Amino acid sequence: MRPYLTHFAVLYAFLASFGVEIHALSPNYSACQLQQNAETSPLTGCPDGTLFVSPTDSRAHFKTVQAAVESLPETGDAIILIGAGEYFEKVNVTRSAPLTLLGQLDPNTARDPAGNASQRNLVHIWYNLYVLPGMTDQDTSTLTVAPLPGQQSGNADFKAYNIDFENRAAKYSISQALAGSFLYANVSFYGCTFASWQDTWYTGVNAYSYAFDTIIYGQTDYLFGSGMAWFQNVILANRACGGGIVAWVGTEGTRNGAFIADSKIIRSPDANSTTVTDSRCYLGRPWNPLAITVYLRTYMDESIHPNGFVHWSGQTSVPKTAYFAEYRSSGPGGNTSKRLPQEYILTDAQVNEKFSLESVFAGKPTWIDFEYVA
Repeated sequence: MRPYLTHFAVLYAFLASFGVEIHALSPNYSACQLQQNAETSPLTGCPDGTLFVSPTDSRAHFKTVQAAVESLPETGDAIILIGAGEYFEKVNVTRSAPLTLLGQLDPNTARDPAGNASQRNLVHIWYNLYVLPGMTDQDTSTLTVAPLPGQQSGNADFKAYNIDFENRAAKYSISQALAGSFLYANVSFYGCTFASWQDTWYTGVNAYSYAFDTIIYGQTDYLFGSGMAWFQNVILANRACGGGIVAWVGTEGTRNGAFIADSKIIRSPDANSTTVTDSRCYLGRPWNPLAITVYLRTYMDESIHPNGFVHWSGQTSVPKTAYFAEYRSSGPGGNTSKRLPQEYILTDAQVNEKFSLESVFAGKPTWIDFEYVA
């Protein structure tokens, strides 16, 4: 097993024993993603014009993902197939036209949920920056989808399938070290993994993000932002407890916030022992008084604190203007009887009226791939 896959392999094995299957494929792109034999073009089954990236395959157009991204024209849809391997690089997408990144898959394991799940994602992109003086947290991100500085028109339709993104700045969080950062863009992820410790995933100003069948590792405020983020059928893996899982800035007159649906929160198998023995992880905390965080039909293991949410550092209570809510939480940490009084425990009618994906996004977003189904 390749060394960089070790902790992903542990988690996949753990999830398999937990009854969690990570095995969906894209009906639109799976023929392109499945590795070909040596006599066949790696782009067999891919849409015309697809670029191929590989650090080892002589048939590749580029050796790095960033070189392929920078080669693209400003207009027109683009697809990049990324060959199996480890990529030590930062990927920065500034173009506004649609872009799809596809991770290559092994045909022997891609469709078999009982197979070697640790080898499912063969593409691993990682970097190792954390915030130092003079830097912003976005500067550290392994994957950034945002316009050039001073512009406010980012990517209208960015998708990624079956890719692991990781920030390895430290085994335990030193400071902010992002795996993904998204601003002024519509982004969606399918069968991916994001791993860091503090501030793993950032959905920033005027950004809309969607993750499906995806695993996100973190410790402190590892889902954070000020835009709108929907996490569907994801695994949130607590490596330790700091702050809350979610930290959000709300905006008056909008529904910008974090929405986690039909998902699972577990103690990561590589977690600091204090995750369970000395403390419990909070579901979230308000980055500002208008923060919104909603959990829908989510399983929560024993690593979740009975109070659910917590106040911001230096404060003494959660402001009444913050909107924290749960609906049909389950598992040892899903007991809502001791939740903070400011939290809402939603009814069927409230969820049906206000908290479907379509109601939150004010319609069915055309940039989400609803054909990808686990």
